[in-house]
Amino acid sequence: MIIGPYINSSAVLIGASTGAALSARIPANVRTAMPLTFGAASMAMGVVMISQVAHMPVMVLASILGALIGELIGLEGAIGKLGASTKAVIDKVAPAPKGITQAEFLEKFVAILVLFGASGTGIFGAMNEGMTGDATILIAKSFLDLFTAAIFAITLGYSVATIAVVVLAVQLLLAYGATLIMPLTSVPMIADFKAVGGLIMLATGLRISGIKMFPVANMLPALVLAMPITALWMRVF
Repeated sequence: MIIGPYINSSAVLIGASTGAALSARIPANVRTAMPLTFGAASMAMGVVMISQVAHMPVMVLASILGALIGELIGLEGAIGKLGASTKAVIDKVAPAPKGITQAEFLEKFVAILVLFGASGTGIFGAMNEGMTGDATILIAKSFLDLFTAAIFAITLGYSVATIAVVVLAVQLLLAYGATLIMPLTSVPMIADFKAVGGLIMLATGLRISGIKMFPVANMLPALVLAMPITALWMRVF
């Protein structure tokens, strides 16, 4: 029975709802400092995943081609419009806290959408549970997401809670599709896939921390390319 996606999405929903409800009671220094910590945590997780790469050229090539595809199709722009629409609907019922501009909202919303819904940990965890029934990776991720969602909801409001739907849909699709995908993979393919996910998490951490606004959503196609390029690389070299 698949349980990880439900636990992870529930953690995002509960954390975001709690953070938004208590936003007025949270000190300003906490609102400022905690996203920096979560950004650093995302970067650290990304570095660990990158260090497990099997073929460095594959990671680089997949990342470049994936980012190019994302830029050409305007993936981040599309996600940004979705985020703006979500904010407009949610604000009619529960307005977001004041003090954040539309541009700042979209920057942070896209970053945390990638962090929650498209991180290498979440994707690999869902696929792993689908094949082995082991939900421990997603459960561990849920603890981090619970607090991360709460902190970001303090600034962004209840809109963060809608990301739980994306998390659930993506992870269920991967978990149930893993029975078809995983038999076609190898250890090096999974390692390179995780490394590409780690690179995206590193960029996400830099964005959350406000160091560099990487277009992280445009980098997501690299996850689709990672395994096929690894398979081709192993045949050729």
